[in-house]
Formats: sequence, C-alpha cells, structure tokens
Amino acid sequence: MSDSKKNAPKRRFEEFSNANDWEQRKLGELADIVGGGTPSTLNDEYWNGDIDWYFPAEIDDQIYVFGSQKKITQKGLEKSSAKILPVGSVLFTSRAGIGKTAILGKEGATNQGFQSILPYRDTLDSYFIFSLTHELKRYGEITGAGSTFVEVSGKQLTQMPILVPNLKEQQKIGTFFKQLDNTIALHQRKLEKIKALKTAYLSEMFPAEGESKPKRRFAGFTDDWEQRKLGEVLDNQYNGQTPSRENDTFWKGSINWLSSGELNRAVVSETIEKITKAGQVSANLKMISKGTFVLAITGLEAAGTRGNCAILGVDTTLNQSCMALFPNEKKLDPSFLFQWYRKVGEEYGIRYTQGTKQQSYNAELIKILPIKLPRVNEQKQIVEFLGKLDNTITLHQRKLKKLQNIKKAYLNEMFI
Repeated sequence: MSDSKKNAPKRRFEEFSNANDWEQRKLGELADIVGGGTPSTLNDEYWNGDIDWYFPAEIDDQIYVFGSQKKITQKGLEKSSAKILPVGSVLFTSRAGIGKTAILGKEGATNQGFQSILPYRDTLDSYFIFSLTHELKRYGEITGAGSTFVEVSGKQLTQMPILVPNLKEQQKIGTFFKQLDNTIALHQRKLEKIKALKTAYLSEMFPAEGESKPKRRFAGFTDDWEQRKLGEVLDNQYNGQTPSRENDTFWKGSINWLSSGELNRAVVSETIEKITKAGQVSANLKMISKGTFVLAITGLEAAGTRGNCAILGVDTTLNQSCMALFPNEKKLDPSFLFQWYRKVGEEYGIRYTQGTKQQSYNAELIKILPIKLPRVNEQKQIVEFLGKLDNTITLHQRKLKKLQNIKKAYLNEMFI
C-alpha cells in the first residue's frame, strides 16, 4: 500500500496509487434499494416453506447469512411485498435499530424492516459497501424520520452520497476487509469458546444447589463443602464516599477514586477519576489495597450492574456504591471469593437486595449471603486453575481489541 497525495484515501494499494480520484455518486446510481414485506400470519399456507425470510432481530455480528429462522412459501412471497434477493445483496435494517448489515450468502427475502442494497455488478462491490456499514448507519440515523420509531426509506437511501473508486479497486479493498473481518471473527469465536469453557468449569467446580460436593474436583479432596454465611468468614467490610463536587480542590489530584460503574468483573488497573489529598480527608476515605475484592452495592436493579465486581489491580479509594470485602484468609481466599461472586452475583442481586426503586445491598445484607466453602488449600487450587483460564480470556480479548482497532484505523485511511 502507498499513501495517496490526491483527492483519494490516505492509504491506497500500490497498483492504484496513480489511478483516478474517487468519484462522487449517489447510492441509488450504483445499486437497487429493495424493501421487504410480511405475509399474513393468519394463513398457514404462507409459512414454513423453503424460502428464507429474515427479520431485523436475527441480524447481529455475522458477515454472511445462509439461512433464516423463519421460512415462507412461494405463495406467501407472492401474496406479500417481500421479494427474492440475490446472493451478494447487503441486508440493511432500516428501522428499530437502524444500520445492522449482513451479506446474503444464499438468496432469500426480508420483512419490511429492511432496505436491502443490491449492487450493480459493474459498478459496486458487495463487500466494499458492506465495509461502509458505519457510514450507512450514520446516514440512516440522520436521515430517518418517524413518530413511533425512526425509519429510513428506500427513497432516502438511494440519495445517500458515496465516494467510490473503479470496480477493481473496490474489489481489492473489499477483499482486504473480508480477510481482516474473517480474522476478527476467528478470534471472536476463540474468545467465545474459552468463555464457554470457563462457564462449564464454574458449573462443575462449585456444588449445585442442594449438593455439598462439586461434580469436578482435584485429586486428594473428598470432604463436603461447608455451608456458611458470608459474614462468618469476613474480617471486615468497607464502602467509600464521594468528596464534594462543588469543591474543585478535591478533584483532579493523584489519588485513585473508583466508582461502581468501573467494576469490570476482572482486574481494575486504573480509575477514571482522581482525587486530591484534601478530597480524601474531607470524605474520610481509606486507601484500599491492591488485591482486594470489591463489589457494586447500589443500582442492582439493572442487569448490566447486577453482579458487578472486581479485584483491585491498584491501591484506590472508593465511592459509596462500592464495597470492599476483607476475608478471614484462614477461611476464605480473596480470589476464591471473586470467582464465586462472579458466578452467583447476578442471581444474588435479584434474591437478596432490598429497595423499591433502587435495589441495593448494605453491610448487613452482605453478611447473610450464603456461601459453600471447601478448605482453603482446595480453594487455592480452584482459583489457580480458573485464574489461568481468565488470563487466556484476557489475552484473547486484547488480541481482538487490537484487531478491531487496526480495522478502525484502516477504515479511516482507506475510505474518504
């Protein structure tokens, strides 16, 4: 690749470095835009046929789609505004979540929640336009209208301005991003596989409800796990406060200050905000040491917050929505506490929290949470094993993030 000095992308394949500038066109000049439809659900003759029929909710992170969840018959197709779309069509969700895309790997039809892009073979490459998903989404969101929900029409989509090179350069760019997307998808699958493996091990290495022993165990351990209350195996608990926001001298210092929104169910290695020594003193905040287990105690009515926790990777102060737990290390290993809570946190956040509008824990509620424990030496073996899986997951997450950032950079430099 070479850097272009003309009215073209910053980065261009060498063989096109002296090619013509990219041309300003409208999407409707390069492709047909085709809507969809739904056969009557009251007529059984229209359904369970052999024609793929897509609806927006089934379009997610996949690149190609080769089969829909629901099928319609030829009669259903004829009695609705659905149309057969050829292989290579780019499905584009046009309402209630504008901008999800996928390429048809097998001909099919869609419901009315799509405005699909059918590229003209001599002017537009399918993967080139698919790679512009972010631009299609942005255009649809800006242009779309509606009182009940925002929708972009086929007519509006035909007017979308687009800069394009000749077809050969489009195909080269499309092939490049296809290879990059395939690599990203491969790493995503690897990550999902190791996460599923971790979930399976968690299920088997902790006793099921009503059981006193797990299904899977390290050699040499045969004793029943002991049913305890969390308060019986803790030495202390602590939650923090927020220094006054009205006093600028309390903020933008060098002391870490952690909020519950930053608990990532992993290791927290930095905090978004910092406070000053004066801020720490004003709120009487203790410094909590690296390696401590912390959980979210307020706002647990939200599924995304419920069960949030972390192990501190830095010394930090806490806000009032975070609680640090200090186990009696003769009875409970801190890392075992972390692995256990990641497993049960969602369920416990529903069963044991209190509050009408906002579901929360307090120190007394946390003390009564039930926990089954083996001896500490078995706890340590369990967390060593699970910790290795966590490290592998983190490694795959970093690789995936790096690839996604690379793609983002290339999209910036290879399109205008």
